[in-house]
Amino acid sequence: MHTALVTGASRGIGAAIAKALAAQGVRVIAHARSPSPQLTKTMASLAHPELMHAEILADLSEPKAVEELWSTIQTHYPDVDILINNAGIYSLHRIPGDSIETWDEQFLKTIQANLNAPAQLTQRAVRLMQSKATQGAFGRGRVINITSRGAFRGEPEAPGYGAAKAGLNAVGQSLAKALAPEHIYVFTIAPGWVDTDMAQPHLRGPHSSSILDQHPLGRVATVEELADLTSYCALQAPATMTGCIIDINGASYLRT
Repeated sequence: MHTALVTGASRGIGAAIAKALAAQGVRVIAHARSPSPQLTKTMASLAHPELMHAEILADLSEPKAVEELWSTIQTHYPDVDILINNAGIYSLHRIPGDSIETWDEQFLKTIQANLNAPAQLTQRAVRLMQSKATQGAFGRGRVINITSRGAFRGEPEAPGYGAAKAGLNAVGQSLAKALAPEHIYVFTIAPGWVDTDMAQPHLRGPHSSSILDQHPLGRVATVEELADLTSYCALQAPATMTGCIIDINGASYLRT
C-alpha cells in the first residue's frame, strides 16, 4: 500500500487529487491550512475509508510550519512514499500600484508558500523514501509538483507567483537528476486555468470570454483531468519520465 501526502487538499485541485488517489487504493494524508467544511467534505468522500485516511493542518506561508508539519508526519505517517506539492497562493502585487512595503510582503509570502515550502517538504520526504526498498516500476518514492503555465508566460500582476512556479520547475528537474540513481522519481505538472470553485468568478464573470478565447478547445481543464494526470504520475508513469514538465492548458500557452 502507498501513502500520499497531498498538500492543499481541502478543495479544488487538491481535493480531486486526493479522491483520485484514494480510489486507486492509496492512503491519503490530506493537508489543509485550517479546518473547514470543505476539508470535512473531502475527507468524507475518500474511497476505501478502511485505509485510515487522515488530515493534517499547517499554514505553509509561515516558515516554521513546514518543520511542525513534518514532525507530525515522521511521528504518525512515516510510510509516506508519495508527495504531491499542490498547495499554493496567488496574491496580487503590482508595479506600479502597490507600495514598496505591500509588494515586498506579498512577494515574500508567495515565494514561501509556493517555492520554499514545497522544496523543504520534498527534501524531508526524500529522507523517508531513501529508507524504503525499491518497489518494482514504482521505485522507492515519487514527488509530483503542481506548478503553472505562469512559470513560462509570466504573471505581471503576481510576479512572485510566476517566479515561485518557475523555481519549483527547476527544483523538480534538479532533484530528478539527483535522485534518479536512488529510484526516486520527480514529475512536474503545469496547468493553466482549471475549473475550480475559486476560478468560478473569473470563468463565469464579465471577463470570461477573454479567458476562453485563449483556449482552442473552448473550455478550460477540469479538476478531474488534472487529478487523473497526477494519479498517473504518482502510480503508473514510467521511471524514464522523471524530470518531465507536463503542460495541461488546452493549448492556451505553447512553449518550445
